Amino acid sequence: MPLRLIHILTALALLVGLPLTSQAEEVTIPHKGLTLNGNLEMADGKSFKDGVILITHGTLAHNKMEIIATLQNLLVERGFNVLAINLSLGLDNRHGMYDCAVTHRHKHTDAIGEMGAWVSWLYAQGSHQIILAGHSRGGNQTAQYMINRQVPKVKAAVLIAPSVWDEETARKSYKSRYKVSLNSLLGKMNRAVLAKKGETIFNDLGFIYCPKTSVTAAAFVGYYGADRFFNTPTVLVRVKKPVLVIAASEDTVVRGLPKKMAGVVNAKIKLEVVEGAGHFFLDFYSEDVANLISDFVGNLKE
Repeated sequence: MPLRLIHILTALALLVGLPLTSQAEEVTIPHKGLTLNGNLEMADGKSFKDGVILITHGTLAHNKMEIIATLQNLLVERGFNVLAINLSLGLDNRHGMYDCAVTHRHKHTDAIGEMGAWVSWLYAQGSHQIILAGHSRGGNQTAQYMINRQVPKVKAAVLIAPSVWDEETARKSYKSRYKVSLNSLLGKMNRAVLAKKGETIFNDLGFIYCPKTSVTAAAFVGYYGADRFFNTPTVLVRVKKPVLVIAASEDTVVRGLPKKMAGVVNAKIKLEVVEGAGHFFLDFYSEDVANLISDFVGNLKE
């Protein structure tokens, strides 16, 4: 069903006093020459004016992965409208996991602009109560958005096992996974970027989860360059809106998040730890996350 028709039916239902039923629809918007898509699901009896939770997935993933799809369903059951977006990762109308055979031209911070495009779209639909949520890398990107100039349109954010970073760990992790020095590769990539050759493609490199792939110099620097904002707790010190951080006690992907959060001195930040959960909050742990989000959003002051 086209989104425009959904809007018309919603308006008619409100006029005659009929109850609204849950509606799910893929929506698309243009952004920098690409088509962005997202899965929008409206809760029973709710419209855009009741607000929307916008969820962003993790590294090279998509909006139908288990944790995102499950949380969307659980939150809609709890009466929230939810938009789960697919980051483009430089591709037009992208769906599913990123194919490692495709050259990587995207950057970590591209997500911030795409979130901004979706926030503006939601605002234009009449949703002035926007909550951002993000999982893993998407949590860090959401945190970075929260110190972005467009943040006045957003009321609060929820970061679910958001990524952490430090230069030494990143260097050791890359060497352990790909048996190559990260510093030597970064030197080469940085020289290309400084020479205004950032779109130069390098082949057969390890990049994020892809063991042998092709990547532009700018993309490599965009994910592996020394940027302290890759560390979510560092970003959160600057956030001025309420943020709920949800950590998993048995997380083996984002390690030590609660300990790192101890250094964040900011009254706007709240930390909750789901005991026994892993990075993807599988099974009944997803219910715990949905309940924490529901309570957090419900307690926000108008």
